[in-house]
Amino acid sequence: MVKKEFPKDFWWGAATSGPQCEGRFNKNHANNFDYLFDTKPELFHDGIGPDTASNFYNSFREDIKMMKEIGMNSLRTSIQWTRLIADFEEATLREDGVRFYNDVIDTCIENGIRPVFALNHFDLPAELEHKYGGWLSKHVIDLYVKFAEQCFVLFSDRVVDWFTFNEPVVVVEGGYMYNFHYPMVVDGKKAMQAAFNLQVASARAIANFRKSNKNSLGKIGIVLNLTPPYPRSDCEADQQASFYANLFKNRLFMDPSALGAYPSELLEILKKDKVMWEASQEEYQVVKENTIDYLGVNFYHPFRVKAPELSSDALACDWFPERYFEHYEMPGRRMNMDRGWEIFPQALYDIGENIKGNYGNLPWFVSENGMGVSREIRWTNAKGVVEDDYRIQFVTEHLYQLHKTIAAGSNCFGYHMWTPIDCWSWLNSYKNRYGFIANDVHTQIKTIKKSGYWFKKVAESDILEVPQEIVDKFMV
Repeated sequence: MVKKEFPKDFWWGAATSGPQCEGRFNKNHANNFDYLFDTKPELFHDGIGPDTASNFYNSFREDIKMMKEIGMNSLRTSIQWTRLIADFEEATLREDGVRFYNDVIDTCIENGIRPVFALNHFDLPAELEHKYGGWLSKHVIDLYVKFAEQCFVLFSDRVVDWFTFNEPVVVVEGGYMYNFHYPMVVDGKKAMQAAFNLQVASARAIANFRKSNKNSLGKIGIVLNLTPPYPRSDCEADQQASFYANLFKNRLFMDPSALGAYPSELLEILKKDKVMWEASQEEYQVVKENTIDYLGVNFYHPFRVKAPELSSDALACDWFPERYFEHYEMPGRRMNMDRGWEIFPQALYDIGENIKGNYGNLPWFVSENGMGVSREIRWTNAKGVVEDDYRIQFVTEHLYQLHKTIAAGSNCFGYHMWTPIDCWSWLNSYKNRYGFIANDVHTQIKTIKKSGYWFKKVAESDILEVPQEIVDKFMV
């Protein structure tokens, strides 16, 4: 057994989101996922939508107490635009929404848990999609900034950690290219316009934060799903595919967020392919002047690419970034067979090195990392505890690699697993379970899993005990 000590004041916690945990109780407005379930419930696994989720709206006090029991010192969730705001144009407030988020914040603090808030976790008010075209609209940016300002004014006296968006690239890909999030449009040019508008919205929210924030300790960033695009081989074509994949999958949001500018190679491609966004010089200036204080990094599985089989000059086809690269499934890869995702903890070390080397060693934390497994009832013992040894091993391996990059000088200050309590996961609903705490969706009875007790020991000691077989696995 090898022991790895993490820094004092390290964030040990987990992440969830408003639309995935709260339920729709006492909301006057529908977000895009509420609307999609109302109109096409058959798209959702087992027909389970967001109506109840994990009942956090009603049980947050008990839930946060359980989070304290497993050693969490921080929790990231999100504020639902559709819960807090009564009138989107004027950003008037709903009294119950203000009461709810105040209570969540205060309950976290009372339990020694640092509240960390995202302002958007894929959830756009449905009426803004229908009335204005969602993130294709410059007016929606204005409305988002009004919402953000209300959050800062209301809560920044106690909340010091803010993030403008969670995984904005997923909004782009799911809503405008690959048809897995509402509005389910397939249009490359619209996708790139949405990407730019999301970036401008982030920068403008940051600018507003620096005027409206009430706390001298306050910071603001963005949460991105960063993954090195590992090429199939050293051949020039595969290396070129990796370069292009990095432009679209990582640097599309990372560079303007952290550096205030887009890669010139990306802009050249968009212009050449006639999918360039509409933008003003004023918008580029806002992006340049309002970079992030720190970064959240979501990582689940590696991203491997190879040179595309077809020419990027193919005709009569929709525009996708994948005209410049293709996904590659590496023979002999190690898998989470249940979820269908490759397991490659070494990527966390590479991510840390990338941030250190290319982004000024920006402060960052792992904002999501986790292992989704279906039918976890298979692993429940006679006492009703899920014996998720696979999750303990998964997190141990990723923390081992995270410690390695910290030891090498990367400025990482925390680790949040997805998720504290099994939550509702978009179209997959409750198919896969990720939490330290199990949730019976029928009774809403919640039970700490074996991994939750294990995590408590790690979090309270700042020490990770790594079995020798795991150490040996990475001795290459």
